[in-house]
Amino acid sequence: MAFGGFSQNHGSQPVAEINMIPLIDVMLVLLAIFIVTTPLLTHAVKVDLPRVASQVDLSPQEPVRVAIGPDGELNWNGEPASRAELSLQLRNAARRSPQPEVHILADEGVPYRHVARVMAETSHLGLTKIGFITDPRPAH
Repeated sequence: MAFGGFSQNHGSQPVAEINMIPLIDVMLVLLAIFIVTTPLLTHAVKVDLPRVASQVDLSPQEPVRVAIGPDGELNWNGEPASRAELSLQLRNAARRSPQPEVHILADEGVPYRHVARVMAETSHLGLTKIGFITDPRPAH
């Protein structure tokens, strides 16, 4: 069994080996570049923040619930209310600090004009946080 020879006819055959040395050299050079440049990419600005004494408000403001029934009847936090009573309650809520959120619960069959009146009066009195409560279940 011969491992090598002096014949000249094997030079025309393709080489089935990959020379890994140049690939390893390139990989090591790239690794060295990344190691050197990574600390330069993490820059931070030193800022001296002002110190103030403040107290966190741990009592969140309870939202106000205005429900509008299918016939346009109004409820303030579960209690029946006329349009005048609703206006008075909204005015009192607008004076509170911080102002509460107003959650509007409208029946799906209620005409839009009833919802628009409540929204207009709420924003007219200065309450800006208005949200609509819906049923998250998918419709059949």
